[in-house]
Amino acid sequence: MAGPHDYFELMKPRVMSLVVFTALVGMVLAPGGLHPVLAAISLLCIAVGAGASGALNMWYDADIDRLMSRTRGRPVPSGRVTAEEALAFGATMSVFSVLVLAVTANFLAAGLLAFTILFYVVVYTMWLKRSTPQNIVIGGAAGAFPPMVGWAAMTGSISIESIVLFLIIFMWTPPHFWALALLKSNDYATAGVPMLPVVAGETATRHQILIYAVLMALVGVAPAVLGFGGLAYALVSSVSGLVFVWLAARVWRIREGAPARKAAGRLFAFSILYLFLLYAVLLVERIAGAIIG
Repeated sequence: MAGPHDYFELMKPRVMSLVVFTALVGMVLAPGGLHPVLAAISLLCIAVGAGASGALNMWYDADIDRLMSRTRGRPVPSGRVTAEEALAFGATMSVFSVLVLAVTANFLAAGLLAFTILFYVVVYTMWLKRSTPQNIVIGGAAGAFPPMVGWAAMTGSISIESIVLFLIIFMWTPPHFWALALLKSNDYATAGVPMLPVVAGETATRHQILIYAVLMALVGVAPAVLGFGGLAYALVSSVSGLVFVWLAARVWRIREGAPARKAAGRLFAFSILYLFLLYAVLLVERIAGAIIG
């Protein structure tokens, strides 16, 4: 019988934590604002919507999750939660999160959250993931929307700042996941998922990782250029972006055996730190500015 832990695992808590953090930064950076209680409820709705997306993803992907070592222990393929239970849980939480966000914040934020859920479940999970090696490039938009949803919850609008916050995650997603795909390419091949290393080969994947790393590093400094990131952000984004590109260049250069796997693993690990650093510095700068000002 499924327990609370199994349903929590259905919501992909590690992914959900990143969604919550980036949405929080979007909310804090936004001008104006909601009552603190309504803002907290809005953030919870975004978290629940992200978790619902994860549950629906696990429901639909149970067949291929059973074939991959990285995912076969998930609640549905392991049999701890039935597919029907995962579907009902994900669908209920999706509707709940969107409706409550519409009441506590505004219809734009609720509409963006609904679009994010549909995009992740229908466009990415049901279509792109199994049909094209560009699945991560296009599907990555779903993971990039949370700061924009957070901004919209506070302001009822979309701005250049929220678009830049979206673009940072959007450009970060391909090199982040392709580094992992290099490590797990056999799993994806076994499951028939057309990830880039499986379809185009590892050399082409390494080229794409380097290209996207350079583009991502350039987009990463945009908040400082546009003025909503301060001096600390300019320094951190520049240095960490250069490190990211350097690690991507090592993945491009080292292509054989254990050293190649080690290079890909280091890039994957640093990519998580990179995104956290950028958003954390933006958050700290804004809070510090509010205290000083």
